[in-house]
This record gives sequence, C-alpha cells and structure tokens, in this order.
Amino acid sequence: MLKCIAIDDEPPALDLIAEYISRIPQLQLLQTFDDAITGAEFLRQNSVDILFVDINMPDITGIDLVRSLEEKPMVIFTTAYKKFAYEGFELEAVDYLLKPIDFSRFSRAVNKAAEYYEYKKDADNAETKHLFVRSEYKVIKINYTDIDFIESLEDYVKIHVSNGKPIMSLMPLKKVLEKLPADKFKRIHRSYIVSVAKVRSVHHRKLQLISGKELPISETHLDFVDEWMKK
Repeated sequence: MLKCIAIDDEPPALDLIAEYISRIPQLQLLQTFDDAITGAEFLRQNSVDILFVDINMPDITGIDLVRSLEEKPMVIFTTAYKKFAYEGFELEAVDYLLKPIDFSRFSRAVNKAAEYYEYKKDADNAETKHLFVRSEYKVIKINYTDIDFIESLEDYVKIHVSNGKPIMSLMPLKKVLEKLPADKFKRIHRSYIVSVAKVRSVHHRKLQLISGKELPISETHLDFVDEWMKK
C-alpha cells in the first residue's frame, strides 16, 4: 500500500482528491492539508510515498515546497495552469493533473506512480524488464525489448524504439546506460548505446541493426565486436 498526503488551499479540490484516493485500495491517505507550510512540516517528519500537491498556493507554491524537501516522495502536481508543467517536469514529478480532475485521469497518474515505485524498488533486480524516463512532462515506461538504440544529443538522449517514434529525455547518455542491464545494452560510441539483441551484423567499424539502421563503432569500444561474436 502506498502512503500519501494531499495539499491544496482550496477545500473543494482537497475533498475531491481525498475522495478519489478513497476509491483506490492501494492508496492509504495519511492526512490532508489546506496550507503548504503545515504539509511541508509533516513531510519532513513522516515517510510518504506519494505527494499530491497544488502548485498555485498563497503562502508557498507547490513547486517551492517540493524544492525545499531533502527527501522527496513521488510527486503528482495538481494545477489549474498548464504553464507550470515544465517546472514540475524539472523537479522529476511523476505526473501533473490539470484541474478540473476526472477520476480516470487521476487513476492513470496513480498507476504510473505505482509502476514507478515498483521499478525503483526492483532497480537492482535482474528480472526488471523496462526503463522509466521522463519525456514531455510525464514518466514513460519503455520495455527493454522495444529499444533498438539510444542516441546522445548533448544534454538529451533520443531513444529509438521498434514500435513507434523516438522518445526524447533530458539526461546524459552515461546516466541512461547506468539504468540498463549491462548484458543487454552496450555503448559502442560516445554518441550511441545499442541493444545487443537488435544487432544483425558487424563489419569493420560499423554494425547493422535488424531494422536496417547502421551505426558506427568507435575505436575505444571495439571490444564490443569480440563480445558480440561470442554470443
């Protein structure tokens, strides 16, 4: 069960969130707060899995509240203003809900948080089969088997998948490599990580994927060729 609290200075909005939480068995509502300062103090003294927090509050904004926390729970922002979405994205929020919030959209946000919770809990488990990244102001789950290769674009990575358009995420290539199983994904160039299962052939310093895409292999990563040939 995921422990959660809700903070919103508008009583009707706070009551609605509490009512929605009561409909979902996997959530346990610890408390609600109609001011950010009291809510922030509770968070500093108690363990919480999910924080539902309004962004636009008079004493302290939800953005500033989350920034002030040393130990951050998973955050789902609620807001009547879509312009705040980018700031929420920078704070690695799981999701943001645009008011008025309907229950189906609320449920999707909770499911996303639950999946992300399990992913973090099993991060060192060899059975983990997917990668979570933040893209377009939301958390996206990508199955390992769907990834063809990952391309570095300075501060961003572009994840090329076999079943849709590429997914952009703000993180360096080194960081995404740390999240992937070392036996399934290899860095072959300063700009590329490849899914070993998607490699069709290797010739000199180039490899061809099953999709037909060709990628270069840099001199510093030529050991990939020997490793691949042994598989």
